[in-house]
Amino acid sequence: MSMDFGAPADDPKVFRNICRDRILKDLLKPDKDKETKSSWKVLIMDKFTVKIMGYACKMAEITDAGISLVEDLFKRREPMPSMDAIYFLQPLKENVIMLLSDMSGRCPLYRKAYIFFSSPIPKELVTYIKNDSSVIPRIGALREMNLEFFTIDMQGFVTDHDTALVDLYGPSDNSKVFNDTITTMATRIATTFASLKEFPSVRYRAPKGDASTTTKFDMVPKWLATAVWDIVSKYKSTIPEFPQKETCELLIVDRPIDQIAPVIHEWTYDAMCHDLLEMDGTKYIYEVSKAGSDPEQKEAVLEDHDPLWLELRHAHIADASERLYEKMNTFVSKNKAAQLSRDGGEVSTRDLQKIVQALPQYSDQVEKLTLHIEIAGKINRFIREYGLRDIGQLEQDLVFGDAGAKEVISILRSKQDMSPENKLRLLIIYAIVYPEKFEGDKGDKLMQLAKLPHDDMDVIKCLRYLEGSDLKKSSRTGTFSLKFDAQKKKNAARTEKQDGEETWALSRFFPLIEELIEKLSKGELPLKEYPSMGEPSSAPQGTTQTASTAGPAQNPAPMSMRSRRTPTWAKSKNSGDSQSSDSSVLRHSSGDFKRLGNRIFVFMIGGATRSELRTVHKLTMKMKREIVLGSSSIDDPPHLLCSWNGSASAEDEVDR
Repeated sequence: MSMDFGAPADDPKVFRNICRDRILKDLLKPDKDKETKSSWKVLIMDKFTVKIMGYACKMAEITDAGISLVEDLFKRREPMPSMDAIYFLQPLKENVIMLLSDMSGRCPLYRKAYIFFSSPIPKELVTYIKNDSSVIPRIGALREMNLEFFTIDMQGFVTDHDTALVDLYGPSDNSKVFNDTITTMATRIATTFASLKEFPSVRYRAPKGDASTTTKFDMVPKWLATAVWDIVSKYKSTIPEFPQKETCELLIVDRPIDQIAPVIHEWTYDAMCHDLLEMDGTKYIYEVSKAGSDPEQKEAVLEDHDPLWLELRHAHIADASERLYEKMNTFVSKNKAAQLSRDGGEVSTRDLQKIVQALPQYSDQVEKLTLHIEIAGKINRFIREYGLRDIGQLEQDLVFGDAGAKEVISILRSKQDMSPENKLRLLIIYAIVYPEKFEGDKGDKLMQLAKLPHDDMDVIKCLRYLEGSDLKKSSRTGTFSLKFDAQKKKNAARTEKQDGEETWALSRFFPLIEELIEKLSKGELPLKEYPSMGEPSSAPQGTTQTASTAGPAQNPAPMSMRSRRTPTWAKSKNSGDSQSSDSSVLRHSSGDFKRLGNRIFVFMIGGATRSELRTVHKLTMKMKREIVLGSSSIDDPPHLLCSWNGSASAEDEVDR
């Protein structure tokens, strides 16, 4: 007997798997035609390439590829003259100097060096290597991998620019930092297409004003699009078998198009883990109690390799909690040893720990189930303790134009114990939808009512730098909104979707890239607002069937009546008991869907959100086209508020 946790997508054509396979086959086995099963190599990397490798592969996969030892380029290493070495490095002078130090002279550290650079190597560094005549005979390969991005998800990558908001949109006028950030970001984005052998048509958010009134902040998407286009265009003549015509679509946008998505409470399991729990990236630290000994700290990694995480991450927290308890009760009901551990009608986390001891053959599955039950329980406790249901309801009512000043003032007065962070997030949303409410001293009075420090008001004022204009110039409906339709509610930043997909409460909100991707796929994205580099296509790129004629996504199977564990607040007013979370479709997908059109890439400058990452998974299944989200970073609300605080502090320095 085993528990069905679903399975991660293993389709080799999926974005992340292509990147993993390039490393395992092209980089780690450079002489695969000659090597034998007994051949082992040393892998040497710098700090940057270690991160690339860590995101793309598991250690077991690296070992299976014939790597016996992984070394740091800048740490002292023992000579291994009988072994070959694979160097995976950034093309930097200091890295090349260390490489030559290893391989030159009478006694090199290794027998042969297979050298791979993460991005194009400057000609002067190639010359520098060639000038060392003792090294040349010892080089087995010298190649450009063009792999300088981090695959954080099956359909997501980042360029590792955590400070992009401050570097590109902050008030500081440091042109070197600005230009270096654009150049490096463009290079890393371009290596994505080099790795996939895809030639993108590139579109970007256009500057809003004319040349005389446009700020440099508003030009960022255009400048980045130009830099990416220049690099990928050169690939046509420098990379063998690189396409000569466009094979996919890339849309470059930036954080100013949607400032609500980073701060609003997102109610999926993934988003709530990163919002409410103190996680270090994907690592979650927890304690395990054992009889007769002190609690032991353990570390869990919440990522695609955990099939239970893969199934639940995009589910509404209420849906995820219910599924976990259903799995637990199903397991207990089918196992006699587990039934003996029951104290009564329900099984606790402590009971599951007893089950692990009683059933060692299922220990890995039960431990994962125990872990996720503990996490979901902690999240639900925080939801109750922080009063997040009422806060989340007001946030969404503000976004959809169903609430205003009266409701904001009421909750600030009635919930005196609301955390400062949640107050600030609520007021940021209020400022975006009602910018005129923060004119003059109105904002200061709201901050006094919320009992927030003056520094937090600076964060709200800092939003004008993201917009590229002063908040006072914002229209009544808010210039922060991306308007596709004229028929919008007054003071609403979103229009209700009529697709009938969501049935969970607090799931009305959707990030604006959802509308952008849908319009891009249908060929309805206005060229004036989103121009194209090079010659614009007259029809959606690479589609064999338009979105309007594509078949609908598979409908989820009906679900049984909800158990009493499901919080009543989680049910929508208009919902029945049908299951509707995004993952209800995704968890049934095998990952090997037949793409009816070419890939769509969306790159978000300034940090993407968990909700935006979830959106690309959802739309991939809906539109039957693989959609990949790239960004300078993935930002959770606490991190983003720190970034805005940093930008606000920089603004104060400039003002002084």
